[in-house]
Amino acid sequence: MAGKGVSRFGVSVPPELLTEFDETIARMGYDRSKAIQLAMRNFLSEYMWKYEEEGVAAGTMTIIYDHEVKGLEESLTDTQHLYRNIVSSAMHIHLDEQNCLLVIAVKGKVKAIQNLAKELMSKRGIKQLKLATVIS
Repeated sequence: MAGKGVSRFGVSVPPELLTEFDETIARMGYDRSKAIQLAMRNFLSEYMWKYEEEGVAAGTMTIIYDHEVKGLEESLTDTQHLYRNIVSSAMHIHLDEQNCLLVIAVKGKVKAIQNLAKELMSKRGIKQLKLATVIS
């Protein structure tokens, strides 16, 4: 039932889960409705990312890489240029003598974001890639 306003519905959960949920959202300053809405949006975003190849999403790719790997930084830049239709911005942070953090903001078709993530992860010197997306 989609439309304007709000819809009310009931949910059955084990008492221990509800107690833990209520305690957690109280610490966060949320009420149940706000917390459940957030959980539903996160669930839908996660589903779209894992199981759907259609649709549009926005988010960030957070990458830790070894900047001493010859040619890696140039390769990362070249790849971002190849995906310029979905790469909005990038930020480079020096973590220590050897490691850098690269945060890439993306917005576009889910399949294109998936392809970019796969291409970046395949590069020698990439230690970790974490993708956080939301439905846009």
